[in-house]
Amino acid sequence: MSQPELIKSLQARLKTESHSGKHAQYQILPAGLSQLLGGDAHMPSSRYEEERFAFISKHVKMQDKTLADIGCNMGFFTFSALNSGASHVTCFEGTVTHAKFVKDCATLLKEQDKISVQPRYFTFTDEKLNVDVAVLLNVLHHLGDDYGNSQLNIEQAKKEIITHLNSLHGKCRTLIFQLGFNWRGDRNLSLFENGTKSELIDYIAEHTQHFWDIAHIGIAVLGEDDKITYLPVNEQNIQRSDNMGEFLNRPLFIMHPR
Repeated sequence: MSQPELIKSLQARLKTESHSGKHAQYQILPAGLSQLLGGDAHMPSSRYEEERFAFISKHVKMQDKTLADIGCNMGFFTFSALNSGASHVTCFEGTVTHAKFVKDCATLLKEQDKISVQPRYFTFTDEKLNVDVAVLLNVLHHLGDDYGNSQLNIEQAKKEIITHLNSLHGKCRTLIFQLGFNWRGDRNLSLFENGTKSELIDYIAEHTQHFWDIAHIGIAVLGEDDKITYLPVNEQNIQRSDNMGEFLNRPLFIMHPR
């Protein structure tokens, strides 16, 4: 397929992206890729990908690193890592249309030798993996829904989330992690009694302490210019901020194996 034909195909798929499933319209595209595909062809609601990646980049150097992007969706963090000098990214994406999109975008950008796309869900405990950096953003609270045992109750799911998180020990040198407050994305199934950042942070710290050191925690902060920035956690920004919504209350962890 020629480059113009590939661009046309990708643009057509973006127009139907809203019908691609539960996680449709979830990620923006990196600026360079967005420009190639027409700029305004894909404009989902922001989940502050650029702001999160800015925080990550301050603490994790991507140059010459190998990555696994677990639940890569439309590939924002994959392509951003490559733009920052990563040598290779292995993508795991259970939505086949998204996996195909990422693979074809890699071809368009002539990065196909640096990206391996696995059109399937990551298996965690059974997975063979050896990378410098694993990216696991907002995946594990979908356990028992998008993937895994659908018969779990919420307490079993919380334990399994920790099992899956700790299963990455020995498979990466840095783990970038984020977890939602609501199991299966259902606000009636809160994983933590009061839905606070401190509850989530304490739970992760307590149940990963034998496997991981938490090096950095980023918290979304609304500045005077009405822009979001992820800043190191402190006594002020750790407080729950209802006006920012559930997504922006999710702490962003950077962890290293013990």
